[in-house]
Amino acid sequence: MNQQIQHLYDIARKPERRIIGLMSGTSLDGLDIALCRITGSGSTTAVVLEQFATVPYDDDFKAEIRTIFANRDIDFERLCLLNPYIGRLHGQLILDCLRTWAIEPSEIDVVASHGQTVYHAPKSQHRHDKFPNATLQIGDGDHIAALTGIITLSDFRQKHIALGGEGAPLAVYGDYFMFSEAGQNRILLNMGGIANFTYLPADGDASKVFTTDTGPGNTLLDAYARRLLNQPYDADGRLAASGQVNELLLDALKTNPFFNAPFPKTTGPEVFNVPYVEEAQQRSRTRDLPAADLMATLVQFSADTIAHAIRRVINEAETSNPHVYMSGGGMHNPVLTGAIQKLLPDCAFGVTNDLGINGDAKEAVLFAVLANESLAGGTTSFGNRQGVPTVSMGKVSFPK
Repeated sequence: MNQQIQHLYDIARKPERRIIGLMSGTSLDGLDIALCRITGSGSTTAVVLEQFATVPYDDDFKAEIRTIFANRDIDFERLCLLNPYIGRLHGQLILDCLRTWAIEPSEIDVVASHGQTVYHAPKSQHRHDKFPNATLQIGDGDHIAALTGIITLSDFRQKHIALGGEGAPLAVYGDYFMFSEAGQNRILLNMGGIANFTYLPADGDASKVFTTDTGPGNTLLDAYARRLLNQPYDADGRLAASGQVNELLLDALKTNPFFNAPFPKTTGPEVFNVPYVEEAQQRSRTRDLPAADLMATLVQFSADTIAHAIRRVINEAETSNPHVYMSGGGMHNPVLTGAIQKLLPDCAFGVTNDLGINGDAKEAVLFAVLANESLAGGTTSFGNRQGVPTVSMGKVSFPK
């Protein structure tokens, strides 16, 4: 047997595994690096977050990604160059963190890398009959493995698509394993660039569990913070808090058919972007809104569409008063979270920190859990429903 395969087999049989989960989101804040100690698999999964860091990206890196991100017309050479470049950069950031944490690479069993999404195109969005759902993440796993010397699992979303899903969101798998609680209906709400949530029923029935995108989380807020404030985000929602919601623009923003599509569903900045807002402003004759009013309206747009989706699942699942646990960058925006809570007064709200997982680390931890499931689990059935296939995800890259 190939020694690398033997090593992978030995890792899979260990009673616990140390896995580094990586997440680089559409907000391009930086690389989330979560070192997890994981025991069990499936419903017996237990995760201890040993270390966590978000390593910020510099302006040059962000500019490089934005030349191709969510853009149908790109420099193909730049895409080709960025694929290994991001892999090597992520590998180096792993090594830097391990050095800071005084941990040797040999002490890590595997790396689980999400990569950097550059384009997301579910069939419902691209509307080309002959083509399937599609998504593309770059930052090649071979380069991470070769640089760090650690076996790397990556490109998780392709298997999801291959077996009938849309490639996103994937949180259903990790959320169910980590956060289900008998006797409590839960909504795990993650507010990154795009907002999504996982519904976890109190009876623990995996066939009822699903994850869905709801629409914009922070993507429009951050885009307009860069435009209006020359800042990466509106800190504490201060600009939004000083403005008034414009109902004409808000109504125009909410006309996209995505919001009434059945669950589960997925979307991205390919749809919800600056041109989308500008077109809505033109239709509603609100192109001259003060900056504060525009930002207040965009916050309310995210809040309304998140709350609308949660109300739908409450009604469709006949669920009463679920507990909503928030994570992601949006949980730090008090204007956004306050607006959501006002719209859902019968729900109890908390953050995933209350459940033992840092809300900023949750998405990176998710990919560590997905890697663990590929190695040691993969037997939990979600009913093989459309959009929630029962799968083990991740391609394996050996260091040599």
